[in-house]
Amino acid sequence: MEDKLADQAGHYEHPAEDAFNRRNSLPDGSRRNSLTKNFDHAAMAMAVNDKTHVEIADEGVSPENDIDNIAISWFVWLVAFTASIAGALFGYDTGIISAVLVYLGTDLGGAEVTASEKEAITSLCSAGAFIGAIIAGLTADKYGRKIAIYVGCVLFVIGAILQACAYSIAQMCVGRLIVGFGVGSAAMVVPLYIAEIAPTKVRGRLIGLNNMSITGGQVISYGIGAAFASVDGGWRYMVGLGAVPAIVLACLLPLCPESPRQLIFHGKHEEAERVLLKIYKGASIEQVRGKIALVAAACEETKELNEGSRWMKIKKLHTNPAYFRALVCACGLMVISQMSGFNTLMYYSSTLFALVGFNDPVAVGTVVAGTNFIMTWINMMCVDPIGRRRVLIYTVWGMSAGLIAVAIAFSFIPVNLSTLELETDGITPPAIVVLVFIIWFVFFYGVSVGNTAWMSTDFFPMEVRAMGTMWMTCSCWGSNIIVSSTFLTMMKSLTPSGAFGFYAAICGIGYILIILFYPEVSGLTLEEISEVFQSNNPVKTARIMRRERKDIIQERLRTMEKTIPAGH
Repeated sequence: MEDKLADQAGHYEHPAEDAFNRRNSLPDGSRRNSLTKNFDHAAMAMAVNDKTHVEIADEGVSPENDIDNIAISWFVWLVAFTASIAGALFGYDTGIISAVLVYLGTDLGGAEVTASEKEAITSLCSAGAFIGAIIAGLTADKYGRKIAIYVGCVLFVIGAILQACAYSIAQMCVGRLIVGFGVGSAAMVVPLYIAEIAPTKVRGRLIGLNNMSITGGQVISYGIGAAFASVDGGWRYMVGLGAVPAIVLACLLPLCPESPRQLIFHGKHEEAERVLLKIYKGASIEQVRGKIALVAAACEETKELNEGSRWMKIKKLHTNPAYFRALVCACGLMVISQMSGFNTLMYYSSTLFALVGFNDPVAVGTVVAGTNFIMTWINMMCVDPIGRRRVLIYTVWGMSAGLIAVAIAFSFIPVNLSTLELETDGITPPAIVVLVFIIWFVFFYGVSVGNTAWMSTDFFPMEVRAMGTMWMTCSCWGSNIIVSSTFLTMMKSLTPSGAFGFYAAICGIGYILIILFYPEVSGLTLEEISEVFQSNNPVKTARIMRRERKDIIQERLRTMEKTIPAGH
């Protein structure tokens, strides 16, 4: 991309950079790494009004003048926070169904809801989300990111009303399915939207804000579940109030801009310029136009690659080695996060804690949701300065260890496997151990894969970003369907110890795969990340590129110190 800009402007040389490249070239020895030019070209490129010509000033630019090093404006945080309300749709649903399943009673059809019916009610939302994510992925590029979020809001309101008015299992299932359509659409588009509006240095943190909203929605749902637990038909209020976040989001969305990359992709450069001036508060018009020029060049390449149908894009995502590596890494981490067993706690925590003897299982479940909320916030604050890969390696092992302890504790709790009811009265010491190590598991989950898995949307180049994010979201909901539709059955067939031992094994295998294959991309631009996956060893390449970026900045600063006279 930047090579095209250089060709249009003439050859540009920087002695310090050339010397650095000779000393620290990547294994191919001849590649002029795009990140080594980013500090110069990002601030020197300027797109003029005809939208085709690009000019590059013939003078060096220091790293501190790079647009991505400008202080982050409040506007970016406000837009990300507004979009993240969609995360509350996901969070509220996964949390509230836990309480709803406990208090349904005989309200649906006059008979007690069976375990298989509970699994169907729970898993149909995940099935709807799977379909909703696909629809949003196929339309997000053509119609923009905001339209998909609007559609998600409408579907969620309709689904919530249908659930609140349900008097049969069938109607409840239809409501859950429609809610799932909306949740899947929002869950797919929002991380993609935030990744495209976020400046490089806070991209992980801003995407993490959406995950904070998910866990915040879960905490709120448990609070509402506890509040309406003693109300006759209180579960109807629980599901009906789920429409509130969707209504709030739909009212606030007009204040949010479309993704600048989407605007540039569709030739709306002037509108993109206005948006970027708000995102990069204090940036000069030359810096903003330079950013537009770089993105526009990438978009031109994207349009060339995007020739053909959407199904051709999906084919490229699976046949292009670089795209496929990004897909495997992003979807793999998402599957690990969902198959770890965490969603069994969100969907069935009240059922689970009632099983081990707690009299107020919804209130106990609130402790779990609160722990997840706090740890997600910690992840959001740490992921950019520490790095995603390092955070995962430091923490994922704890998930497996916690689940092993839960599995062992369950072996000392007498449970009727036919009815999944406790065969003793009161809270026993093993039940306390189960609660403690479930909180332990959530502690490590929230600070690691629970938040980080959704950040992988930036692994995909723009030409396949919507499709890649669609598959990543489908991986989430596909895994969700498996977990939500099999947990109670696994508890009966494998015993509680066997079920949690199974999830512990998945976490352990996932930890090994993360160490081997998950690259560190924190601090790299979206355009640079796509270069990481062009290598056969993304982990090593990402490490070299990040080191190069750090060394280039230091080299430039040393050059500046030598050229600036003392006292100036």
